[in-house]
Amino acid sequence: MSNVLVTGGAGYIGSHACKALKAAGFTPVTYDNLVTGWKDAVKFGPFEQGDLSDRARLDAVFAQYQPVAVMHFAALSQVGEAMSEPGRYWRNNVEGSLTLIEAATAAGCLNFVFSSTCATYGEHDNVVLDEGTPQEPLNAYGASKRAVEDILRDFGAAYGLKSVIFRYFNVAGADPEGEVGEHHRPETHLIPVMLEAIDGKRPALTINGTDYDTPDGTCIRDYVHVMDLVDAHVLGLKWLQDGKQSRVFNLGTGKGFSVREVIDASGAVTNREVPYSEGPRRAGDATKLVSGSTRAAAELGWTPDRSTMPQMIADAWRWHQNGHYEG
Repeated sequence: MSNVLVTGGAGYIGSHACKALKAAGFTPVTYDNLVTGWKDAVKFGPFEQGDLSDRARLDAVFAQYQPVAVMHFAALSQVGEAMSEPGRYWRNNVEGSLTLIEAATAAGCLNFVFSSTCATYGEHDNVVLDEGTPQEPLNAYGASKRAVEDILRDFGAAYGLKSVIFRYFNVAGADPEGEVGEHHRPETHLIPVMLEAIDGKRPALTINGTDYDTPDGTCIRDYVHVMDLVDAHVLGLKWLQDGKQSRVFNLGTGKGFSVREVIDASGAVTNREVPYSEGPRRAGDATKLVSGSTRAAAELGWTPDRSTMPQMIADAWRWHQNGHYEG
């Protein structure tokens, strides 16, 4: 079977990508420093512990496994932290990615699938984003991801590196078979935070703002099921293996879900009351941020079949009740 180097493969999205790769006939080789990942999440192929800044370690891994492609998830991704510690984000996300891209190119591994973000677009409130929307990132997280996209473009021109770039917003849900799931410490994402509140593991959820110009007054965000997301990444890999040119794809539902819709769905799925309070808006929060996926549907044949809110919450709830990592 062909090896694929998966950076961040011990993390939430990366571990699900490893499962999808194995199911598609590849051998995922996880490369992770375990700063935010979990060794227990590496279940579908070899594990190599290392940092993206360690060129010698990367060179050794490329030489040992000779991967046919890189699938790059490893990154710091907390917007608040990016605002307060921008240098950390530029150093980790950009310098680390540059070292990885240089190592891949030197090894002759010229197929690269990059997990980017819709944060590269900045604040385009109340529109459906597509790949042509201007990129105007508002923080070091979005800016660092856009910089890596630029590096990939330049290495494509210079060395023939082919890339597929995916931009998306929030990821939710878990592997329905319960082998891997979402496990952050601390947890900051809405759905797992809400499930922790339902389970009594944290105080009530706070709704930040109830006076937005939306049907129920709460802001709207786009969510994609993690299994739909990683299926798109496998399709992107096959796109490159078919000899097609570099391409950018947005992944989203095109409509999004309000905070109250997420709360209502959680209560219905878990059959438990969601404890919450209402608070003021957070500075900088947009009314509605959603992405379309017309290009991904037309060119990759991607459909986010699992990305309904009840399905995402049901899969997340199953993992929340039974799944965890120790190390």
